[in-house]
Amino acid sequence: MKILLVEDDRLLSTALTELLKANYYNIDFADNGKTGLDLAMSGEYDLILLDWLIPQLDGISVCRQLRSQGYHKPILLLTGKNTNADIVAGLDAGADDYIIKPYNPEALLAKIRSLLRRTGVAASSTLTWGNLCLDQASGKVTCDEQLIALTATEYKLLELFLQNPNRIFSRRMILDQLWEFDDAPVENAVTTHIKDLRKKLKAGGFTEDILETVYGMGYRLKPAPEHSVATHEVTSEQKEKPRPKDLASVNKVLEKFRDSFCQQVAVLEQAKTALESGNLSEELQQTAKYEAHKLAGSMGSFGYPEGSKLARSIEHLLINDRTLTHDEITQFSQLVTALQQELTKSPVTATSQPAVVHQTHRILVIDDDTILSDRLLAEADAWGMRMKIAPDLATARSRLALFTPDAVLLDLSFPGTEEDGLILLRELVEKLPDLPIVVFTARDSLADRLAVSRLGARQFLHKPATTEQIFRAIARVLPQRQVSEAKVLIVDDDPVMLTGLSALLTPWGLEVTTLSQPQQFWEVLTATFPDLVVLDLEMPIVNGLELCQVVRQDAQWGNIPILVVTAHTDAESLQQAFAAGADDFITKPVLGPELVTRVLSRIERVRSRLQPDRARDKPI
Repeated sequence: MKILLVEDDRLLSTALTELLKANYYNIDFADNGKTGLDLAMSGEYDLILLDWLIPQLDGISVCRQLRSQGYHKPILLLTGKNTNADIVAGLDAGADDYIIKPYNPEALLAKIRSLLRRTGVAASSTLTWGNLCLDQASGKVTCDEQLIALTATEYKLLELFLQNPNRIFSRRMILDQLWEFDDAPVENAVTTHIKDLRKKLKAGGFTEDILETVYGMGYRLKPAPEHSVATHEVTSEQKEKPRPKDLASVNKVLEKFRDSFCQQVAVLEQAKTALESGNLSEELQQTAKYEAHKLAGSMGSFGYPEGSKLARSIEHLLINDRTLTHDEITQFSQLVTALQQELTKSPVTATSQPAVVHQTHRILVIDDDTILSDRLLAEADAWGMRMKIAPDLATARSRLALFTPDAVLLDLSFPGTEEDGLILLRELVEKLPDLPIVVFTARDSLADRLAVSRLGARQFLHKPATTEQIFRAIARVLPQRQVSEAKVLIVDDDPVMLTGLSALLTPWGLEVTTLSQPQQFWEVLTATFPDLVVLDLEMPIVNGLELCQVVRQDAQWGNIPILVVTAHTDAESLQQAFAAGADDFITKPVLGPELVTRVLSRIERVRSRLQPDRARDKPI
């Protein structure tokens, strides 16, 4: 399906384009109302995504002109205006719906899907996964063109996962998506429907298990085979670009923000030239300081850690709004030059950044391959794991007698002994039925796979495999925190940071609201009712410390958990943050595992603390 995006904010339009492409929409772009109007009238679009305040012709005028010329396709208005009068004006001008900035990506996608369904556009789309096909026009599901009979609930369940690849759905979230409030069954019914769907797909000739159980969290669609992806009317170009799945993929998407980084550095270059000639205006100095502040917060998070440090040093030179000395001007020029050189380098990917994870999982590796064991030990910290190695089954039994790990990586073959790993696997399942076990072996017969499956191992991984594949297999079976229906409000004046932080948290089932204008904080806070707030400490007009204090002084909101994001880790800065009421802090550049772990653990901690109070308040 094809969408026309009319938006003049380059950062926002870039983020929107990536979001929509990741969900398999084709995008045309216009940065002003006149071009947008011309494209809408000359092209074939299924929906127009239209900003209100755009140059040459504003969004309201574009709406009116399109409707006056008989244009009937849906128009979704993007607006920062949220008064009743503004909303009425937008709808009266011809918009079908609106979404208020800052928007939640999932809410925006839901609005788009709703409008497309309402106008019958989505009804002609097809969702595919491997050789499985769901035709929304006919309501039929086929495997290699053979019909698979599903109930209405099973059909909707399959459609939900195909429309949201890589998103984890808890049972409660599935109930909210597929049933009305008044007729929703108990959560265990979801498990039954998932089981029935799997059986019917298998009976219909579909050999692969399309759904993955994410222990402790819910279910999600497995990655599609490379020859096909779950999508709406997939094109060959889209097949080459799967939806982002992890932090590394997010970084690859956000790498495209390098153009915006170059534009921001160009402002610093202008300030450098003006400084060297003695003509730096107050306006240019303020602009340069603002751009340096945004670069310091975002570059490190998106692959340029050294650039973040350089930008922070530039910001410090400009922060006091005074005339710089000759030595400071020289230093400023050198820093800007170094920053320009930094952008010529390739961004550092997430896999090469050390991951800081609060919760460390204990893994017992039972394998006699010493080279592999050494490589796993060397990389374990970056995956939030601590590993113990047992080169044989006797050592494994000794270690298991001393401690129970969070997961086991088990080889099946051990030379010099008549026992094999299947014997230990049977013992472990009998004694510790909840212990996740990943079998990692060169044996690949159907008999071995059946034996492993019947004994209850969670994963079967065939040798050889990369260390990344091994760690990912272990991570999939580890118990995960379940934070259902939690809302997070992120406040940062840098839209690049907002996009990145939201992309990191949304896949965990969190409903993320982003806010780039801190002066609107109280209005958004009371409207969204979040479970946790993430605040950037350094923002213009209203900073994070002030917002922290405002929250802590309120009787209703005083106990909400607050995480602050800061580039300053000196004792004085952190003391100020905690004195203002922060519960925890995250340093810039932000590392994905650290952010996710701190957010989830803080929400979980607050909820577990509230449970006894709720139990006491429950009527007898």
